[in-house]
Amino acid sequence: MLDTIRHIDVFSAAQFGDLRVDIIGAGATGSRIALELAKLGLSNIHVWDFDKIESHNVPNQVYGNNHIGEVKVEALKRIIEEQTGTVITCHEARVDGTQELGDVVYLLTDTMASRQEIWKNGLRYKPRTKLMIETRMGANSGRVYCVNPSSPKDVKGWEATLYSDDVAVVSACGTSITVGATAAMVTGYAVWQLIRWHKAETSLKENKEPDDRPENELIFSVQPAMVNTSDF
Repeated sequence: MLDTIRHIDVFSAAQFGDLRVDIIGAGATGSRIALELAKLGLSNIHVWDFDKIESHNVPNQVYGNNHIGEVKVEALKRIIEEQTGTVITCHEARVDGTQELGDVVYLLTDTMASRQEIWKNGLRYKPRTKLMIETRMGANSGRVYCVNPSSPKDVKGWEATLYSDDVAVVSACGTSITVGATAAMVTGYAVWQLIRWHKAETSLKENKEPDDRPENELIFSVQPAMVNTSDF
């Protein structure tokens, strides 16, 4: 059984209950986020991805050389069960927004086009999902967005941040630049935003004004070291 006593005063999985968390994309951030949420004690975790693990995934994702050639979600399921005892739900499928999604959705696919498709079809003004967290990452910087898909202000604000895949930063050989240490930082912020959201929601249910809540936009850089936050 997972011993969560060291963080129980910060986050209680029992209080979080059976809220469903969907992680769409099991890559650099998605694989890490799934593992970290399981280590927090969450169990109703669904992970979606249809890719297989390749050698270039090993430096920046939770997989090892022994997982090369395996389907990402199946390898991730085994890794999480081995480390935490938690059995996540895997979906070896491409998400287009027509699938049933949960209370919290991490939108972490490889392209902005696919994110916009999922957003339009499955999240935008859909009351089932209470929180969408989306991350973006460069070699030495990252962004974390927290959005209530039913809030017109959040919808308008997040959609104003969207851009074409044509502007993505790539290396000299034409591949996306990803650094494992940066992915770990994005993961930490993305998980903490969920923790802060849950604390705020718990306060509201108890008719208390939250003393903290996640910002809509968090931007960080490591060269130079900097963190900026803002609301829409």
